[in-house]
Amino acid sequence: MTLQMESPAPSIQVENWLRGESLTNFQPGKVYIVEFWATWCGPCVAAMPHLVQFQEKYRDSGLEVVGVAASEHAPTAAEAQTKLDAWLTEKCSNLNFRIAFDSTGEMNRLWMEPSLSFGIPTSFVVDRDGHIAFIGYPWQLDEVLPKVLNGSWRTSDEAKAADTERIASGQRDAREDALKKPINDRFWAAVKLEDWKTALWAIEEGIALMPDDLNFRLAHAHLLLHKMQDMWTGLPVMRQLVRDAIDKNCEDWMVSALDQLFHSANDHSRLPSAERFAMGKELSEHILALNPPQGDSPKFRSYPAVARYYHENGNNDRAIELVNLALTSLDGPEPIPAELKERHLPNLLRALARYRGAKACCGALFAAPQNNFPKVPKRGRPRRKDKKGQFVEVAYWPIRPFSLA
Repeated sequence: MTLQMESPAPSIQVENWLRGESLTNFQPGKVYIVEFWATWCGPCVAAMPHLVQFQEKYRDSGLEVVGVAASEHAPTAAEAQTKLDAWLTEKCSNLNFRIAFDSTGEMNRLWMEPSLSFGIPTSFVVDRDGHIAFIGYPWQLDEVLPKVLNGSWRTSDEAKAADTERIASGQRDAREDALKKPINDRFWAAVKLEDWKTALWAIEEGIALMPDDLNFRLAHAHLLLHKMQDMWTGLPVMRQLVRDAIDKNCEDWMVSALDQLFHSANDHSRLPSAERFAMGKELSEHILALNPPQGDSPKFRSYPAVARYYHENGNNDRAIELVNLALTSLDGPEPIPAELKERHLPNLLRALARYRGAKACCGALFAAPQNNFPKVPKRGRPRRKDKKGQFVEVAYWPIRPFSLA
């Protein structure tokens, strides 16, 4: 049965309470935010200060925030709990709401799965009568929460329409996941054995089912160009990927295509140089038009890929300028979680040091120039993170949710 608006809220069944008193049941007259999150999830971490503010602002209106960490990564549950406790001590000294820990899967089974929620962060709002009022993302709560608290949300057409669309979207995602799983399994089994033909068959089956899936398209080009080195077949596939990325005017698609052509983890020696640089020029110009240097949009995800193109094309000053803009955007007007900065900053400093031929520093962190980036491991499968979470750079298979990263 689908968990949706007006459904009775499931129970709270967790292993341990790391902060605050345990919660055994929802008290009538109170409104609860039950927030599913994890320390490795950038959007989850970014939402924590807002949840603290909600708890402070609406405490007298009967609000209780409950954080549920049910997706922490660690070899054992004990290690996951220790890691989570240390993270909370270091990063959340002003925490003013409960935090629960669960590694058994019970909370996901009771809340996430029946609500068709496939990624974190996910916020559940439980109304004063113990029924679900809202399921969605924490950044939607600024608009929704005051209406829940004053009793106007659940009767509104807006709430009903939002929940209907959420369920329809979740059902689409569930159908796609069911189609992808056997393909996913065959693909990774073949990659582990370096059986590129079998991996290619799996990907081609995926493209036949979902021709506009970016992950399948990237894996297709990557296999042909960089694993099988089949330029005859791979170049037309790459040309079409570039054309589709530009036609969609989508930064993710364009950056991903550019990585296939210029990422340092890939061997480009067999690609026709003139065509490679022509595609790189077109992609880079479109990315900069979509996300211009003078704009406030974050640059740290897309500009490193464009900088690689300019560096290889001999315009080192432009490459340095773009990396500096990417570094600046880490402290831009939009708050960026510390974990996201920590992930991107070393790579940006290494690129800057390489292009400048001199040490690059940011605070206590520095990078020395190197002729080559670290080698990519021959085998390995990245650990899973949230399905809809942040862009994750995977050197071996530079693709997104399909990579199980």
